[in-house]
Amino acid sequence: MTDAAPTTLLGKFNGTPTEQLAYIVETMREMSLQTDPQKMVQAYGERVRTLMATDRFISLSRRGLTPPQVLVTRNSLSKEQLNPWLQRDQLKTLDGGILSELIWGDEPRIIDDLQLDPKDPGYALLDGLGSIAAIPLYDKGKSLNMVVLGRLARGGFNPDLLGEHVLMSNLFGRATNNLVLSQELRMAYEAVDSELQIVAEIQRSLLPTELPVIPTLDLAVHYQTSKRAGGDYYDFFPLPENRWGILMADVSGHGTPAAVIMAVTHSIAHTHHGEPQPPSRLLSFVNDHLTARYTAGNGTFVTAFYGIYDCDHRTLTYASAGHCPPRIRRGGNGVLESMDRSRQLPLGIEPDEGYVDIVERLLPGDSIFIYTDGITEARNRSGDFFGLARLDEVLMSGQDRSAQRLMDDALKSLNEFAGSIQATDDRTLLTVVVK
Repeated sequence: MTDAAPTTLLGKFNGTPTEQLAYIVETMREMSLQTDPQKMVQAYGERVRTLMATDRFISLSRRGLTPPQVLVTRNSLSKEQLNPWLQRDQLKTLDGGILSELIWGDEPRIIDDLQLDPKDPGYALLDGLGSIAAIPLYDKGKSLNMVVLGRLARGGFNPDLLGEHVLMSNLFGRATNNLVLSQELRMAYEAVDSELQIVAEIQRSLLPTELPVIPTLDLAVHYQTSKRAGGDYYDFFPLPENRWGILMADVSGHGTPAAVIMAVTHSIAHTHHGEPQPPSRLLSFVNDHLTARYTAGNGTFVTAFYGIYDCDHRTLTYASAGHCPPRIRRGGNGVLESMDRSRQLPLGIEPDEGYVDIVERLLPGDSIFIYTDGITEARNRSGDFFGLARLDEVLMSGQDRSAQRLMDDALKSLNEFAGSIQATDDRTLLTVVVK
C-alpha cells in the first residue's frame, strides 16, 4: 500500500473533533434546506468528498434494467451533471464489466488493489484509481442504486469503517428518495389541482351569472364550495304568466364526483319537455333520469327544493325531495314558519317516488331562507353545529331588511361561529324578501 487507510468515518478530514462536528452540523443544516433532489445530491456529494477525502465517485443505478446493464447517473469526472430523474435518456448505460458486477452483487465491497482490463466498459471511469469502495443503496431489499468511492492510493479504505459508510449513505439515500417522492407528489397534486380548477370553472358556468329581476321579490345569494368544485346547485327558470321557477339542490358527497352529478342534474332540468311546472313534475322528471342512468347502485342522491313563484298573486307553489325546509318569517306578525309540508325522498333513490305540490301564500315583508345543509351543519372548533336555531335567530332579529342585508347578517353570524374552521361541505344560501 502507498498510503495508510483512514481510521475514522471522516477519512482524511483535517480538523479537530470540534471542527469536524461543526462541519457535519453545517452539512446537515444544508441538506435540510434542500427541496430539489438533484441539488441535494450535488451538495451532499461535495460535502462527503471533503469529509471522506475521496478522489473520485461514481453513482450507479439498475432501476428498470436487466443484468448486466448498469446506468451511470453521476461521476466526478464529468463536467456536466445531468439530472437522472429528468434526463435519464441522456445518461450512459454500460453493458457488463466491474461496475455491473458490483451493483448486481447486492453487497458492500472494497477492492484494495484495483486491476482493470482496458476493455472493461467502466475503464474510463475507474482508470488511475488504486482502490474503490462499493456502497449499495437498498430499496425494497435490492441494491437498486450504488455509490462507488475511489482513491488513487491502493488500500485506501478501512474495511472496519465500511458498515458506517453503508449506514450513512443509505440514510441519505432514503432522505433523497423521500424528497423525490415529495416532489413527484407535489407535481401530481398541481396537475390534479389544475384539472379541478377547470372542473370548478365549468361547474360555476352552469350557475346563473346574475340574479334575475323578479317583480315583487328581492333576492341575494351566497355560493361556496368546500373544495374546488362542489355539489350544490341553484337555478331560476322564467315561466309564462309572470312566474318564475326557483330551484336549489344538493348532491350527496363533496368535490368532483358531486360536481359531476350536479352538472348532470342541471342538464336534466334544462332538457325537460315543455315548461318545468308544476314543481312535482320537474322533480319527477329529474328523478326518473337520475335513477335510470346515473345513481342506481352507487349510493348517490340529490336533495332538491323547487318552487314556482307567481309574481301577480305572490304565491309560491313548491315541492321538496328531501331538501332542508326553507324558513320563513312572516312580515305581518313576525311568526317563524317552516316550509316542510312536502318532504318526499331525495332524487336518485326510488324510481317511482311521487312528489307533492304545496301552495304557500306570501305577503309583503315576508323573509325567506332557502339553503343547503352545509349552512346549518357548519362546525366550530368545539365540533358544535351552527344549527337551525342560530339561522332562525338571524331571520327573526329585526325587520325591513333587504335580501342582501339579510344575507350579510347570516354570513356574519356563521363566520363568527365557525371562525377559521374550513368548510367541510358546500354552502349555499338564497335570501328572499317579498315586496
